[in-house]
Amino acid sequence: MTAPRLRPTLAHVPRYVAGRPPAGTSDLAPYKLASNENPYPPLPGVLGAIRAAAERTNRYPDPAGRLLTERIAARLDVPVEHVVLGTGSVGLLHQMVQIAAGEGEEVVFAWRSFESYPIVTTINGSTPVPVPLRPDQTHDLDAMADAVTDRTRVVFVCTPNNPTGTAVRRDEFDRFLERVPDDVLVVVDEAYVEFVRGEEWVDGLVAYRDRPNVAVLRTFSKAYGLAGLRVGFAVAHPDVAHALRLTAVPFGVSTVAQEAAIASLDAEDALLERVERLVAERSRVEAALDDLGFGLARSQANFVWIPGPTEDLVAACDAVNLSVRAYGDDGARVTIGEPEANDRFLDVMSALGPAARR
Repeated sequence: MTAPRLRPTLAHVPRYVAGRPPAGTSDLAPYKLASNENPYPPLPGVLGAIRAAAERTNRYPDPAGRLLTERIAARLDVPVEHVVLGTGSVGLLHQMVQIAAGEGEEVVFAWRSFESYPIVTTINGSTPVPVPLRPDQTHDLDAMADAVTDRTRVVFVCTPNNPTGTAVRRDEFDRFLERVPDDVLVVVDEAYVEFVRGEEWVDGLVAYRDRPNVAVLRTFSKAYGLAGLRVGFAVAHPDVAHALRLTAVPFGVSTVAQEAAIASLDAEDALLERVERLVAERSRVEAALDDLGFGLARSQANFVWIPGPTEDLVAACDAVNLSVRAYGDDGARVTIGEPEANDRFLDVMSALGPAARR
């Protein structure tokens, strides 16, 4: 008996590695710093909205998510028809490649960056073109522009970058866009935009307003704390937005997710307070790491990046019931969590010392 004939390209798809829970090798309280989750519970009013929406789960959700898209459009001051919902921003990443890149056509992105980029590209049968980061862990936009060819269809720019936390400068991005052909789709992936501080960094919405080939991705998973409900959105000009709707999974964003996102938008004051708390914790952790002698790139996200081999760091964290996200010999990403979790991580780093990272 023969097996079904599957696409050969599947043999080359990289595996997505999710952040693992703590190892449970200690009696200490476990803390998971391996996934970029918000450590706080849902915002005020969200659980009530979830409970009310759960009573309607025998009915299909609004496929267009009209109420939520209207709220997002009003909040961002964009036309409602430019807003498209998706199952987290990662679901929309898949669609961006589907709508623009065909078999053998190229998708350019920085590396190391979000690990879904090579996955979605390879699944689609397109060709991934990774461009190394600069030594300071930032996007090398000149090299990315050099990598664009007549076969390039999509460029992903992740800012702040996952997993290094570095953001793209606005002036560098403007020069980059001048070099990218107008028929190449530039996707600005801003999953961590709420944590950015400073006027010098890219705001994808500013670029999108003037350029039909620029689209922006955002999510309710990180700052809003709805990672378990899978709701994100794209802001794009009509042709791209229409194509995203054509390729969307029907009813993909549940009623529960839509109502929770609306309730989260209603709780903006609480959101801003929580984000400021996390940004303050990020600054505290970075300052402590500086005092310990670690010269790290500054993060604009809700995590820090520790470059270098990860085996000793992971083992030391496992021993105290912490989990961090290792990327082989490239480095480890450590989410900013509860102050107690961050203190424990700093104790681990103090014990290891910067010499152990070289």
